[in-house]
Amino acid sequence: MIREEKGQSLVEFALVIPVFLLFLVFIIDLGRVAYTYSTMHFTAQETVRLGSFGYTDAEMESYAKQHFTAGNGNSMVVSITPSDSIRESGDDVTVTLSYKMNAIMPLAELVINGPIDIQVDSTIRVE
Repeated sequence: MIREEKGQSLVEFALVIPVFLLFLVFIIDLGRVAYTYSTMHFTAQETVRLGSFGYTDAEMESYAKQHFTAGNGNSMVVSITPSDSIRESGDDVTVTLSYKMNAIMPLAELVINGPIDIQVDSTIRVE
């Protein structure tokens, strides 16, 4: 007795494809997070370098927001310590950048309780 098995591969494909697509979207989101972190780290390093040359906080914040290429720079939070009014030669200046990134993966925001918060900082001595 031989059975017809024409629909077997279609059923298997229908069961496997949702898991495969979720895994693929997870990998894409992971890559986006890594790229955003790397871009923010480079932006923080370049921004803090400006602070070592005596630039004001407003100029540094403007530079960071304009040169952030992995997302909307205007929604990035820039924190600079100490402020330019009390910063002197020989002090350390620290730039901290924070950015909230939304995941593409369905249900990810339920698992991680909202958008992914990425934060980087960089410190340098004022010349």
